Amino acid sequence: MKKIILSTLILTALYSCKKETSKTEDNATAADSVTVTQNTKDQAATYIPKEFSPENVGQQLAKNNDTLYVTNFFATWCGPCMKEIPSFKNKMQELKDKPVKFTFINLDDKADWDTAVKDFVVENNLGANVILLDGQKLDPSFFSKNFKQWDGGSIPFTFMRKGKQTDEYLGMMTEEVLNSKIDAFLK
Repeated sequence: MKKIILSTLILTALYSCKKETSKTEDNATAADSVTVTQNTKDQAATYIPKEFSPENVGQQLAKNNDTLYVTNFFATWCGPCMKEIPSFKNKMQELKDKPVKFTFINLDDKADWDTAVKDFVVENNLGANVILLDGQKLDPSFFSKNFKQWDGGSIPFTFMRKGKQTDEYLGMMTEEVLNSKIDAFLK
């Protein structure tokens, strides 16, 4: 009797597992096909960041005219960086017709550019605003040439410039702080 019950339980378990596996695999395949098809079009249209050298980033930071340049240094693995991005996106949308340019300089490892960074850029539709910077090419002189306070030791870091006026902010910027700093430049 024990052998019959044990055999029945094993067969039931095997049958149940096989059934669930088939359903899961079929659903996953169908979902993956749809997802891949949809994402490929979106990603191709929105993922356009370019790699800049430290010298090119320095030139970008030094622009001196009537436009307000808001430059945020971030990485996708940085929790505070990711938390402040929605505030920047809101401000970008609010100021889209003003002389304000937002740039996000990504400091992820080069190995993550086609995965985590690409996913972030596509998800946030920021392809035109992201610059890839290989952190391996940065040396202490990059920081001393471009910033008064930041030594590259932590992120997020936001640098703002309009004409000769600059502002540096180390750490996660709340929406209120971001609004206050940008408003001060635009008055």
